[in-house]
Amino acid sequence: MMQDQLDVLYEKEQQIPGSVQYVISRFRKHSQWAVDDAGMMVYHYKKNEPAKNYVELRFCVSGNVYCQHKEAECDQCKLGTSRNCSDRVDSVDVLSFRFTPVHLSQFAKPKKLGEDSVVTDNILHFTHPSSFSKILPLCGRTRMVLEALLNHTYTGSLENIYINAQVQMLLLYSLECMLGDEKGDKAIETFQCKFLANDADREKIVRAREILLQHIGEPITIKELSRKVAINECYLKKGFKELFGTTVFDFYQSQRMEHARYLLYEKGLSVTEVSMMLGYSSISHFSTAFKKHTGLKPCELLLH
Repeated sequence: MMQDQLDVLYEKEQQIPGSVQYVISRFRKHSQWAVDDAGMMVYHYKKNEPAKNYVELRFCVSGNVYCQHKEAECDQCKLGTSRNCSDRVDSVDVLSFRFTPVHLSQFAKPKKLGEDSVVTDNILHFTHPSSFSKILPLCGRTRMVLEALLNHTYTGSLENIYINAQVQMLLLYSLECMLGDEKGDKAIETFQCKFLANDADREKIVRAREILLQHIGEPITIKELSRKVAINECYLKKGFKELFGTTVFDFYQSQRMEHARYLLYEKGLSVTEVSMMLGYSSISHFSTAFKKHTGLKPCELLLH
């Protein structure tokens, strides 16, 4: 199907330089179409033009039913009786997320000379020698993230924070699919931390991540976070690293800086305003953190 020939019901786009660039589109599905859910990773590599390198995640999800009154759902939909709503339509959702070397560099540790690396590390460093595409299975975790992206109710700044965090999970699960191909499916399904086999403990770690996103502008300590979710600090740090592929601090810092990029570029706020909104005690501390994460000074992003 050619997307330009479809009836667009909804579209959300973000093209901030150096950040995740994405397009989320919803199209009306016609009854005669047979559309399978699908995922794909596309690795674009140009050895002599590194500025044009990028990794793209593409997903197509069908079978969702939406009310055409997206901004103000009808009374039947609000009451949960959507099956009786005459304005509900079947849809095909198409999502595309593009990651540049600047953005992926925050996840890639410096490689030592002569060090062997799995394919996933080569992708993050853009050292894999050729372009490729790979079909990704839509596992339960991936479907949950896609559903969250398509059905959340956040708007404005909160929507930006939420989408950035969910997209990071999509990247993690997609890379895990590739790692699973190298080491076998059990590499993904088992937990190194024994306590993560317990559903309740995993929920506490997930809840901790949600709390971090809610406190983007209010710095929170590990001790405070562990108390809020009723788990000890050691379990919180180890469990968070295993579930989400990053430390609590690195995740929190990366989400703050991505939101700062959004506030500077999309909202046009001043460096001073953004620094205060994110809870920094001084502009210089914020500027240093921002440059470490993005490679740019905050004022340089304002000039784009």
